Amino acid sequence: MSNHSQPVPGSPSRRLIAGIVLALVVAAVVWIFRAELKSVAGGGIETIRAAGPVPYFVAMALLPLPLAWFTVPAGELFAGQLTVPGVIAACMVAVLVQLSLSYVVARYALRPMVERLLHGRGYKVPQVTPANAVSVVMLVRVLPGPPMILGSCLLALARTPFAIYLLLSALVALPWVCAGVIFGQGLLSGRFAPAAAGAGLLIVLVIAVRLFRRRWKSRGEATLISRD
Repeated sequence: MSNHSQPVPGSPSRRLIAGIVLALVVAAVVWIFRAELKSVAGGGIETIRAAGPVPYFVAMALLPLPLAWFTVPAGELFAGQLTVPGVIAACMVAVLVQLSLSYVVARYALRPMVERLLHGRGYKVPQVTPANAVSVVMLVRVLPGPPMILGSCLLALARTPFAIYLLLSALVALPWVCAGVIFGQGLLSGRFAPAAAGAGLLIVLVIAVRLFRRRWKSRGEATLISRD
């Protein structure tokens, strides 16, 4: 009798489960020691809060750092001034500015230097046509590969239409921004409900991304953004 239906060790489904379990364990440990962590980070948080939201979100827009570095602390830092929806909106404005600047710099201002950087890292510029532009943007943003700013550079060098690039990139970033802000505010303020809600949204996003990857892989289009 065939046993093809049984998952094999190291299969994507098992790796996904292991990743979720690991994330839950890490979240539980952080939650248990949240008071100690907040005490250690308290001075820095107060310094950043005193500087105000404008420098914070300008830094988020200009610095090529992972989104989570800014979204997770943002709710605890500025929800009192801006409300949680206001913080999410400010984060998205920063994301839109970074997406736009990355596109302009990579496509027009510093194109040769960006090309050398990406080629040195082994990234292949995808071939974008009007027919596949949506698919390419989604692949770059969702499949494993370049971080956000390098993905922006890849799409700019490929001459992806700016409107498609900006809209889809922002739509992909939005749920991650929401999850990061909600989870971070709950975690850093010691409130279980928002922390659990944010963690739950993160888990849903991880599962959705895995399903999306599997779908596009089965269609054979993932090679558009593979490394050389």
